Amino acid sequence: MLELKHLRWSLPDGAEIIRDVSVDIPDQKLVVVTGPNGGGKTTLARLIAGVQTPDSGQILLDGEDITGLDVTQRANKGIAYGFQQPVRFKGLTVRDLLELAAGEKLDEPTVCELLGKVGLCAQEYMDRQMDAALSGGESKRVEIATVLARRAKLSVFDEPEAGIDLWSFSKLVETFQELHRSQNGTLLIISHQERILSIADEIIVIADGTVRASGPRAEILPVLLQGEWAARCPWGKETVCDE
Repeated sequence: MLELKHLRWSLPDGAEIIRDVSVDIPDQKLVVVTGPNGGGKTTLARLIAGVQTPDSGQILLDGEDITGLDVTQRANKGIAYGFQQPVRFKGLTVRDLLELAAGEKLDEPTVCELLGKVGLCAQEYMDRQMDAALSGGESKRVEIATVLARRAKLSVFDEPEAGIDLWSFSKLVETFQELHRSQNGTLLIISHQERILSIADEIIVIADGTVRASGPRAEILPVLLQGEWAARCPWGKETVCDE
C-alpha cells in the first residue's frame, strides 16, 4: 500500500500547491486522481514518483518511509512514472528505451506486444530514434510503453491521454483494463477523461491542493458527472468545475 501522510509542497515564491494531503492508495487497484486544472494533481504524482520532494509529510510504500528517496531509488523500489511531457533521448532507439525500462533484452514479439498496446506499429517504430523526429503524441505513447515494460509495483501515469488520437486512446483504455486484470501491481492514473474514470476501482478528487473526495468509483463518479457543478461540486466551488 502507498500511504501519503500530511504532504505539503510549495513553489519557491511560497505559493502552496499541495496542502496537507493524506490518502491511502491500496494495492492491486486501478486508482484515478482527478479534479480541476491547477488543483495539484500533477504535483502530487511527481511527489509520489520522487521527481519532487515534499516540504513536509511522509510517503510510505508497504510501510517503508520513502520520502527522502530520489526518483531512481524509488524506481528500484518498484515505482514507475510516465511524465505528462515525455523526455526525449537522443541516440537511443525505441527498442533501446524499452529494454532499459524492462532491465533486460527483449525479443521482437515482446517489443511488438508492448508497442501494439499503445497503438504503434512495432516494425515502423522499434528502430526509430527517440529524438525530435517523433511527434509529441508518438513520444507519449512510447513512454507509456516503457512504463508497461517495467511491470512495476506501482505505475503512475500523468494524463496518458494527452496528445493521443482517438483510436490510440481507445486502445490505451483497453490496455489499462488488461493490465489491471493480469498484473498484481497498482495503477495510479491522473486523468480528466470519463472513460478512464469509468474503469477505476477508486477515485481521488484533488482541488486547491487538498483531497476533496476519495472512495469507490460507484460512490464518487456519479457526483463528478452531474451537470450543475455550482450547486453540486464536491469541493464547494461557486464556479464551474473542470470537465
